[in-house]
Amino acid sequence: MAVKTLEVKPLPVPANSAVDFGVQIDDVDVENLSDADFAAIREALYNHHVVVLKNQSGLSPKAQFELTRRFDPASENYGHGKTLDAKRSVLHPDLKTIPHQPQVQVIGNGFYEEYEGLKNITLKHPHHKTFHKDAISEEDDLKYTRFYRWHIDAALYALNPPKVTSLLAVNVPAGRRQTVRYDDGTGDELDVPLGTTAFVSGQRMYNLLSEEDKEFVRTAKVEYAPHPYIWMSPAHSRSDGLGMISEGLELPNSELPPVNEADIKILPMVWKNPVTGNLSLQIHPSAIKAIHLPDGKVMTDLKEVRDLVHRLQRPGIAPKYVYAHDWAEGDCVLFNNQGVIHSVVGAFTPEEKRLFRQCNLASGEGVMGPDGKLY
Repeated sequence: MAVKTLEVKPLPVPANSAVDFGVQIDDVDVENLSDADFAAIREALYNHHVVVLKNQSGLSPKAQFELTRRFDPASENYGHGKTLDAKRSVLHPDLKTIPHQPQVQVIGNGFYEEYEGLKNITLKHPHHKTFHKDAISEEDDLKYTRFYRWHIDAALYALNPPKVTSLLAVNVPAGRRQTVRYDDGTGDELDVPLGTTAFVSGQRMYNLLSEEDKEFVRTAKVEYAPHPYIWMSPAHSRSDGLGMISEGLELPNSELPPVNEADIKILPMVWKNPVTGNLSLQIHPSAIKAIHLPDGKVMTDLKEVRDLVHRLQRPGIAPKYVYAHDWAEGDCVLFNNQGVIHSVVGAFTPEEKRLFRQCNLASGEGVMGPDGKLY
């Protein structure tokens, strides 16, 4: 009997879109995934960065974890580990851990009496008014929205960035759409489905740079703040979600959990795709603290650091380059966490219920720099 091969199809995008990444696979048995099918999914992921596995409503948390780990067999633990002093972290309100599969988190919006061993949980979709310097007015809040925070899924302290994240849509609110406003003076806007997850390609972000900037980012490194999600917690984001405004509000080391200098992450600005060899500009703009320049000097003025990184990254989040996924229940989205950055989007009413499962695992190895070395 002939072995059926997976059909890999490009994701649908609007006619005016310049998105050049993302594929969809309709029929795959993730619970009983063959080596050949996994190899096809892995090939698709590293060539296309985002892979949507359709019709996965029956996927168990265990199978989701095992699929995610298959990309990085040495990985075992959730990508953020057990964050010390987690209640001060900007991530704390957004995540609930599945008791019987602690590498898998529940995110969403609304009250659920029970889900996978979690009892009487209230999920809250992140809203930009809790993180941005200014917010869209109350009267416009359900019509308009913003990118909440463009990021890489990574602790960026002590633990290596995960290779892959899986997101499973369990419960999706139907219907309406919203307009993302950048509110940065450009007039940029993007029509999106309610509660979309937005992705942009780090490869595109790199390719948009001038030759001079490409040379710079290939040779410079980013130093991330220790315990970055606690460090940034009093500070505020730019209106486009692409990094922070410098107001001197970040916490000093004396107010952070104990800092081990050896655990501070200094990573290349550019990461190399292990399959294609293509380069991606991969920076978590909200967590940056310094830039290590090619000549050995260190750029420590936080405003200058942030302004430089924003200048490098902003062209890559222009509306035509953003893939805003239109979630359907049962979608399991795998994305190359070392080749895209992404953002939560949307403003919900309390009645609009949403439940997703997320899994990413701190990698067993460092990220690959443009020189092919692991950092």
